[in-house]
Amino acid sequence: MIIRKDIDLNTPLTAEQAEMLEALADRPVTPDEDCPELTPAQIAQFKQIAAVNREDRCKQTVTLRLSPQALRKAKSLGKGYTSVLSRILESALNNPEIVRHNL
Repeated sequence: MIIRKDIDLNTPLTAEQAEMLEALADRPVTPDEDCPELTPAQIAQFKQIAAVNREDRCKQTVTLRLSPQALRKAKSLGKGYTSVLSRILESALNNPEIVRHNL
């Protein structure tokens, strides 16, 4: 049976919840048939996959010249606007119609 609970991360833990967490911290981790301990070969495979994924996610720093209007609009998006610009640019570049229109 699956039990789902919504957790509000902004609400502080109750005394009972804090006690439960402290009690769990002292218990050893014991693998079972549903979640067996990983073999060294499996760990090596996970490391290899993680390295490949890391290369795909690694962002590069570039210099880009924007019009003052475009920069103002981008900055008006607030903190993290460069990530938003990156997603917009990637989305536009994946759309051949947009690329053709702007060439």
